[in-house]
Amino acid sequence: MHVSSGRWQLGLFLSLVTAVLWGILPIKLKEVLKVMDPVSVTWFRLVVSGGMLFAWLLVRGQLPRFRPLGKRGGGLVLLAVLGLTGNYVCYLIGLRLLTPGTTQLVIQIAPILLLLGSLFVFKESFSIGQGIGLAVLLGGFGLFFNQRLAELFGSLGDYTLGVLIVLLAAFVWTFYGLAQKQLLTQWTSLQVMMVIYLGCALLLTPWAHPQQALLLSPLQAWLLLACCLNTLVAYGAFAEALAHWEASRVSATLALTPLVTFASVALAASLWPDHVHPESVNGLAYLGALLVVSGSALTALAPSLLRSYRAHKARLYSAP
Repeated sequence: MHVSSGRWQLGLFLSLVTAVLWGILPIKLKEVLKVMDPVSVTWFRLVVSGGMLFAWLLVRGQLPRFRPLGKRGGGLVLLAVLGLTGNYVCYLIGLRLLTPGTTQLVIQIAPILLLLGSLFVFKESFSIGQGIGLAVLLGGFGLFFNQRLAELFGSLGDYTLGVLIVLLAAFVWTFYGLAQKQLLTQWTSLQVMMVIYLGCALLLTPWAHPQQALLLSPLQAWLLLACCLNTLVAYGAFAEALAHWEASRVSATLALTPLVTFASVALAASLWPDHVHPESVNGLAYLGALLVVSGSALTALAPSLLRSYRAHKARLYSAP
């Protein structure tokens, strides 16, 4: 079992770096999507990230070996590729129809679905604290959509369709997450991501239109490059954070990502109003966003908090 280094300050810093990079990502993607389609944008992100990982592992002589995987491992690779491809493409399709803040908030359901999937696949436990966190998260969603509940449940307009597509992105990401968790018993995290990124890019190649990049303005071209590097750097910071801090605390910190997006949208809208539009939500919706983040963080932290409570209780009873 992996044991963190105990350098929690570094783990916290790297987790915050990841949250910031993931938080500003939809703002950059939104601008690029004005010219390019979701499949082509995804293809670029995967080719650049996967290609850089391939070069890194090649130089270090650490390219993954496929023979030890067997047929079952090959099936897991295919499942991960299909899951991540569906997640990336559906997320961008939803982002075209929604604001960055709404998209980033809805995708928060992904780790919850992964947790529920782990209950059945890996027989993991589900505590009362996690149940409370899930209830808070769902209540937060209800408050966040308070202005558009009638639209969500009364018609299938662009807004409702966008929410449903992002939920689908979260759902298919669960299959990727479960498959990746198993593949990490055979390969390192970098090897897994290289294979999955390049596999996804290969799968999307027939539908990608790389020539669309020639239509981008200089600003949009730089933003596309930033999106490609964001995928690699954010994941690297995330993986390194796990080496220095408990996974539950890293996940709880990453729950702040939607708040980073909302703050970044507000700042970008004030600086570049021609490119970024502010979120059209009321105070109750912002309260809902806070509850979604709090519920997600509680769901991630509940197991470690329960262990800490039991350990403290045991020390009290054993004290003379």
